[in-house]
Amino acid sequence: MPMISPHTREQIRAASDIVEIIGGYLPLRRAGANFVALCPFHREKTPSFHVSPSRQAYHCFGCHKGGDVFRFLQDYENLSFVDAAKRLAERAGIRLEFDDAPGQREERAIQDQLRELHEQITQRWQQALQTDAGGQIARDYLAQRQVPAEAVQVFRLGYAPDAWDDTVNWARGKGWSARLVEQAGLIIPRDPNDPSRGHYDRFRGRLMFPICDEQGRVIGFSGRVLQGDEKTAKYVNSPETPIFTKSRVLYGLDKTKRAILDAGAAIICEGQLDLIACFMAGVQNAVAPQGTALTGDHLRILRRYAQEVLLCFDSDSAGQKAAARVLDELLASGLSVRVITVPAPHDPDSYIREHGPESFRQLAASARDFFEFYLDFLGRQNDLGTDRGRLAVLDAMAVALAKCGNDVMTDRYAQRTAMALAAGGRVALSPDAVRAEFRKRAARGARSQAPQRTRTPPPEEIALFDEGTDAPAYPTEPPTPQEFWLLKLLFLNDEFAGWLALHLDPLWIRHAGVRALVESALQHHQAGTWISPAALLGDLSSDVLRSLASEAMSDNRPIPNPEQQLSDLTLRLRNTWIDQQMAQVTAQAAQPELPDPERTTLLLRLQELRQTKRSPLSARLQPDASPNCRGDFR
Repeated sequence: MPMISPHTREQIRAASDIVEIIGGYLPLRRAGANFVALCPFHREKTPSFHVSPSRQAYHCFGCHKGGDVFRFLQDYENLSFVDAAKRLAERAGIRLEFDDAPGQREERAIQDQLRELHEQITQRWQQALQTDAGGQIARDYLAQRQVPAEAVQVFRLGYAPDAWDDTVNWARGKGWSARLVEQAGLIIPRDPNDPSRGHYDRFRGRLMFPICDEQGRVIGFSGRVLQGDEKTAKYVNSPETPIFTKSRVLYGLDKTKRAILDAGAAIICEGQLDLIACFMAGVQNAVAPQGTALTGDHLRILRRYAQEVLLCFDSDSAGQKAAARVLDELLASGLSVRVITVPAPHDPDSYIREHGPESFRQLAASARDFFEFYLDFLGRQNDLGTDRGRLAVLDAMAVALAKCGNDVMTDRYAQRTAMALAAGGRVALSPDAVRAEFRKRAARGARSQAPQRTRTPPPEEIALFDEGTDAPAYPTEPPTPQEFWLLKLLFLNDEFAGWLALHLDPLWIRHAGVRALVESALQHHQAGTWISPAALLGDLSSDVLRSLASEAMSDNRPIPNPEQQLSDLTLRLRNTWIDQQMAQVTAQAAQPELPDPERTTLLLRLQELRQTKRSPLSARLQPDASPNCRGDFR
């Protein structure tokens, strides 16, 4: 993974005002020194989401999410840090600098060129759809399918002219090398063994659907035929390229991921027009697999955004079989699964056009549990009037429920399977008998699996796995008011950290989270690497610490005479710590079996502590001044 240099990271942070960035997503309203809004990370009626322009930080006092401008994009857009940094760098016009492994720079340069090429050809095809005479066939098709002009713009639909060399000539005119355009999958060599014979266009006379990655960058295309014989493929998709892997791309996710996050569920459609129809009807938590069956990679991507998927495949036999085929992948994903049944002969697009968006939303709301759908599907696929058909259903349900591994679900569908088989075969069938058959088939399946030998991972894998397992678990309970106030003062003025480095011993702080934040800030100041509170916030890997720090930065209660408050607060923390030490020493000295020399040492320590408490606060010894200076006061 590329690493962004610290210098570049701070350049991006300085050029990205957090109020302006968050204001592009949320309607911010000024409230004193901060800005407030309804939190985008949990449902609320009263604004508790605060953005601090002076600290360049945000914090929600309801759900306690907080961070800097990078973290906001990571949480809101579900991006990695690198992708969030890229997004902010592009916005600010900053060239990213990476600490690269050998070969990564060249690979990234090719990927950047391919993305730029895809963006330019997208614009070319958009223009052809809007103005070219040859594009009338595509405009007529969209009108017939009742695709609104707004959808054409939002999804950037286009038209690839019906010519063998339109893209070839366009790319040559733009200065793109034929080799790169071929690598993008836009043109095909006439003779793979003889490049000198030239190329021809992959997409000709088709309605073009740009395929985007999760950041909204065009990485491939799907082209629908508009006229041709029956042998012509209805859809032609981009081949896999350095920026496009079909099994890892979901059509529309760049536009629908926020709605999926909000709903906690994703509707999976079969095609692009189904997805567009759902989106424009206001059902925006939808995606479509791209040119391939629904894969485990697709579901792992969706799991980052949702806890449930709703399959919405066509009502014909092929669509129902497609829904049934994804059983194994769905069960392995851990996602909850339901199935939207669109009445025949409709698909989602035609159903919405005929019955309206509200009717489709009702279909989605009444989606059935997957195993209920699967049982019905098996009943239609097999003759329940025969022993062979009933056994086929019994076997299939037993296998599916065994993979599910849920005893409650198995018991429920043992009853439903018994009812379905009894009704279909007009025979009496006991749920207990079905349960027994389920258990036998599950046991038979378990025995048929080869035993798995436990593999001892190599040391490097153990290190990666164990990394962070021994990290301190910071307390989630809030610190005392005094210690929280110390954090507020620490982040109020950069000079205060320098003063605290001389006068505060972190041991005086009881709350482990506050102590960790203070120690980190003081270490940066002593090493000369302190940049800003927002930079400290961006370096925190612990959600607990990030929430605590962002809350202190976002708390806009006024602090009168902060210099005096800092001194008084530090003195109180010191004296509280001294009181605790004195209590411990007194208890130790009171032990009757304690030898006299040790008792004398403890009494001298007690006297020293009392004298220190009566003394004003002064600079403490630094750790490098003496090997035993912790807890000493001068």
